[in-house]
Amino acid sequence: MTALYAIIALLVVGAAASVRILKQYERGVQFRLGRVKDGARGPGLIFIIPMIDRVHRVSLRIVTMPIQSQGIITRDNVSVDVSAVAYYRVDDPVRSVVAIENVAAAINQIAQTTLRAVVGRHTLDQTLSETDTINENIREILDVQTEDWGVKVTVVELKDIQLPESMKRAMARQAEAEREKRAKIIAAQGEALAAGELGQAADVMMAHPLALQLRNLQTMVEIGVDKNSTIMFPAPLMSTIQELGAFLARETAAASEQTPVAAGVAAQASGATSEVHPNGAPELA
Repeated sequence: MTALYAIIALLVVGAAASVRILKQYERGVQFRLGRVKDGARGPGLIFIIPMIDRVHRVSLRIVTMPIQSQGIITRDNVSVDVSAVAYYRVDDPVRSVVAIENVAAAINQIAQTTLRAVVGRHTLDQTLSETDTINENIREILDVQTEDWGVKVTVVELKDIQLPESMKRAMARQAEAEREKRAKIIAAQGEALAAGELGQAADVMMAHPLALQLRNLQTMVEIGVDKNSTIMFPAPLMSTIQELGAFLARETAAASEQTPVAAGVAAQASGATSEVHPNGAPELA
């Protein structure tokens, strides 16, 4: 009876050792006496021969692998620290086990090397502005390298770009100067447009003199809103100067006409005073 129980226990242990359960996202690479048998197996329940078969589990899920920060010198000799993240998944479980010893470590190392090589071929401005192109270049290079390992690199993204403090200050000054330039250009364009509109307004006022008076009244209304004690009465400057010039011309002409008359009157007055009456009294002419 004891031998029977021992046999049953051995059968149960052997059955348990010969059964493997693989999850939906897992595949099993079965080695029988050191050779791969029947390719990838699973998911579900699989049977093996204890002590003869070995099963290596491979996950088919996408793996997120951070690429640690790399000190890189760009093409224009600027030192930057760039970190990234890569996403990959196993396409061929057999090759991922047979072709390479450690897929994750290998991809991590080649991703760091590729990141330094690709970023080093670009200038700093290109690295900051053309991240999509750099990401695609890194992904294509990694995809070609890992194809023989049965791995597919799906996405590579630059995560962080650290710049030296001196470069940050220089870029800040450059951005400030660029914004100031654009502000001056916009202000100059505004002045040009305003000058054109003022020219058109002047033409309208020249054709319609009352328009200037209406504009003056409107300006007075705007000034009166502030309830100031000073009230200004604007007058057209050019017309005032012309009227003043005409007045001075008239006064000058009148003065020149009156000068001979005054001289004649004075002469007559002098002659009259020189004649004396026989009685001794002066006789007026």
